[in-house]
Amino acid sequence: MNEAVDDPDSRVERFATIWSRTLFPLTATSLTRAEFEALLSPLAHRLRDALHARVFDAAEARSIGAALVQAHCTDPEALSRTLDVVDAYLVLYCGVDGRQEELTARAARLQHALAAGFAGALRERTLSEQEAISRAALAARAAVEQALHVSEARFRAVFEGAAIGISIASMDGTILEVNDALVAMFGGVGRLRGRNVRDWGHPDDPPTVWRLYEELTGADREYFRAEKPFYRHDGTVLWTNLTVSLLRDANGVPNYQLALFEDTTERRLLNLRLRYEATHDALTGLPNRTLFSERLEKALTAGEGQRFGLCYLDLDGFKTVNDSLGHAAGDRLLVEVADRLQSCATAPGEIVARLGGDEFVALTTGPRAHVEVHELAGRIMNALAGPVRVDGRELTARGSIGIVEGPAAGERGAAEVLRSADITMYRAKAAGGNRYEVADADADARAITRHGLTTALPAALERGEFFIEYQPLVHLGDGTVRGAEALVRWSHPQHGILGPDRFITLAEHTGLIVPLGRWVLDESARQARQWQEAHGAGLDPVPLRVNVNLSPCQLQHPRLVADTVEILERTGLEPGALCLEVTESALIGADDDLLKPLHRLAEMGVDIALDDFGTGYSNLANLRRLPVSVLKLDRSFTQGMQHYPADPVDLKIVEGIVALAHSLDLAVTVEGVETGAQADQLRELGCDTAQGWYYARPGPAERVRELALVDAAG
Repeated sequence: MNEAVDDPDSRVERFATIWSRTLFPLTATSLTRAEFEALLSPLAHRLRDALHARVFDAAEARSIGAALVQAHCTDPEALSRTLDVVDAYLVLYCGVDGRQEELTARAARLQHALAAGFAGALRERTLSEQEAISRAALAARAAVEQALHVSEARFRAVFEGAAIGISIASMDGTILEVNDALVAMFGGVGRLRGRNVRDWGHPDDPPTVWRLYEELTGADREYFRAEKPFYRHDGTVLWTNLTVSLLRDANGVPNYQLALFEDTTERRLLNLRLRYEATHDALTGLPNRTLFSERLEKALTAGEGQRFGLCYLDLDGFKTVNDSLGHAAGDRLLVEVADRLQSCATAPGEIVARLGGDEFVALTTGPRAHVEVHELAGRIMNALAGPVRVDGRELTARGSIGIVEGPAAGERGAAEVLRSADITMYRAKAAGGNRYEVADADADARAITRHGLTTALPAALERGEFFIEYQPLVHLGDGTVRGAEALVRWSHPQHGILGPDRFITLAEHTGLIVPLGRWVLDESARQARQWQEAHGAGLDPVPLRVNVNLSPCQLQHPRLVADTVEILERTGLEPGALCLEVTESALIGADDDLLKPLHRLAEMGVDIALDDFGTGYSNLANLRRLPVSVLKLDRSFTQGMQHYPADPVDLKIVEGIVALAHSLDLAVTVEGVETGAQADQLRELGCDTAQGWYYARPGPAERVRELALVDAAG
């Protein structure tokens, strides 16, 4: 959006554009948007002049407020929006450097005076209209009928002076008399007398109006009321509240038809504007969610042979624009995006709407919608490719699009289609953005399941749906069980037992990983203490230790050390019986502040294990600054040892890692041991402990103790 930022008149015109765009949906006028902006432009210049006047002139500001009422901006919301525009944009577009504080104060005084002028003019207009219409409507029928019987002169005075239109017609419908007000309503040109009321038909007539008229002329009813349109002499439409009644003579015989016309055109335009505002976005002028949902529902019920295609667009990085440049700049960006999207909807049956925020939708319909929706998405991506100029800066307006298409005779409703498009859009955003993806039923199902799991996580922890299984850690030298790794599980009421791969990432994204991890640590420490007590009682030959995983979120939590100390003290577990496992990727590039909690825990005697070692491409020299005592080799190193002979490259790598670890006084644990061949090879390479299905699958805590006793007995 190019702006002549250095031209004062251009800046005033931009202020007038913003002002007119804000007020236009509230006006009860037949002016176009451009004509209304031209009407406000002089007022904007007067406001600019009043802002910079040497002496503050309240009368000028009041006259501008009164001018708004004269321009048919009579809705009270028009005043509120005007004051908002003056407050937000007058000094911004019409101010000068160095006088911001002075001009802001002057603008506040202008707002007060403008509001006073608007309120006064609106009050005078309302009182005047109400008095004239009420007096005329109440008096016309009774006065006219009585005047026919009492005095022709008196009737003429009422007839000619009434503020509402009046006509008298014969019983066959021929118009005999009309007053000046009715002539003015119809444009003052052409003959009304002599025409027949049946010639006043209009395509938008209510279906009952002519039936009621026939009943009136047949003397089956005394009067009727209806809202009826008429064509003026210039072809424009006059909307009226029409009341037609019979005038009877002294014997009660109907002689004439008396019609009273109240001009409701302005009121109807106001209602149309209100309808427009209710179904269109105030900022961009595009259809809003309400109107788009109506159109989408209609498209989804178009019948056999018809299809629909929907593009759901979300701007990439829009929040950054709002946060860095402010919401005013964000709004101008949205207006420009809306204009570009509108230019993309060129085919019949295509519509673009703004759902809210930076979310837009585009709909195409017809037998070829499954093809045209891809073309529409391509046009949108191309339209957003060019930079947008806002406040002298060039911004990018790229977006992610989710596409849903299908037959119009399907069983899906508008809400379901929008949800699928929204899910697909986020899939495009997760893939890097600035692209579009097509909806996939399986992907939708997975996303819905993820969302359901995410929302169920907090309650699941409160209801105690989580439990822990333990996988034994076996010493490769003597084959004894030395401890176990704690692995959390979720007993979901609908999905059954879920492993950590199904919910740990969700817990990290929602922040629930911190309370969940604290619970796992507490339960594991309590179990390890029970193992220690059994060993102290002479029931177990080897004291069992417990390994607990720490997520990156827990590692950065400020209460990690305090919570660990509190749990150890409460459960009575010695720090040396606890090993905290941290993934190698979480420590890549870690600074001293991040490592400080681990150093404190290591100083207390808690072992720190570097989990998944060999997958993070970390600098081996960093091992010297990490407070770790155990390296856990990733299971990828053991895959090449499942069969004899083992992969020599894997053997060399593991042999080198073991040698390095032992030179640094680090123990080596290997994951994923599934065969005896793997166990033998790892023992020969000098690894210290191992875990995997070859020894035991994860199970209850008692199973670990039983295995320890069996190994000791063997």
